[in-house]
Amino acid sequence: MTPETTQTIALIVVGVGGVGLLIGLIWAGLRGNTGDPLQERLAQFAEREMPKSLEEIEMSIGFKDRVLLPLFKGIAERLSRLTPESQIEAVRRKIELAGQTHKMDPRTFFGTRIMLMILLGIGGAFVSFVSLRLDTLTALGLTALLAFLGYYLPESQLKSKIKKRQENIVKALPDALDLLTICVEAGLGFDQAMGKVYDKWDNELALAFGRVIQEIAYGKLRREALRDMAASMDVPDVTSFTAAIIQADQLGVSIGKILRIQSDQMRVKRRQRAQEKAHQAPVKMMIPMVFLIFPSIWLVLLGPSLIIILQGGH
Repeated sequence: MTPETTQTIALIVVGVGGVGLLIGLIWAGLRGNTGDPLQERLAQFAEREMPKSLEEIEMSIGFKDRVLLPLFKGIAERLSRLTPESQIEAVRRKIELAGQTHKMDPRTFFGTRIMLMILLGIGGAFVSFVSLRLDTLTALGLTALLAFLGYYLPESQLKSKIKKRQENIVKALPDALDLLTICVEAGLGFDQAMGKVYDKWDNELALAFGRVIQEIAYGKLRREALRDMAASMDVPDVTSFTAAIIQADQLGVSIGKILRIQSDQMRVKRRQRAQEKAHQAPVKMMIPMVFLIFPSIWLVLLGPSLIIILQGGH
């Protein structure tokens, strides 16, 4: 076979291979585009889980959250309409002091107290007159006691939350003033310093500072925002602190110096409160010692002697 024949055959093979490769690529492309892209996309969405209807979403909620709580709140709302507005305002004030404004409505709370009083009163009457069959006077007393507890217990719980919140604020105030002092002396403004306290901590005082910053950003004057913060806490230390800041802002006095003085004073007050509680500890320990510890000690020490004396007497 001559070299020219060999070269011709090689060119034919390469040409056929190239044509075959080109045809294969075109065929693959045509097969890949046979379907409608829109239909393929819709088919992908159809394979996914269909969204739940409103009825399915509602039925997925528990019976308590779906039926009982709305019914309870509705009845409480209707009962609270018979309550004088002055009592509603007093309850609103206590809810504000407890820091539960976003969780609790005053009318619902007051209606809840009335409903608990009625329910416990009915339950007490059923137990007293039907189950235990007590005499009339005792049954009426037990019924009145349970009704009073139903009306008083929510109020007692709210007062407990107020006291706990105020104690947490008093404990956190000296440290917050130290951080405010450091930030202001480092060159930050008072608002930015409160922002640092809000970013670093997660307590009632930090949340109150964050609320003040938001109110100032919305256009409220700083002195008004600070006064509202002090009013929402009803803590004497916070009231004196905000009064000092407002006065320094109005008179042009250095806020850094005021913060330094306030910080020192709050630390002295905290030390004094700790000493006062330490002095009260022996007095508070007397009741458990007299009624619980001393009888046990006497029983351990004198018990064997009494047994010996009683056995010897026989």
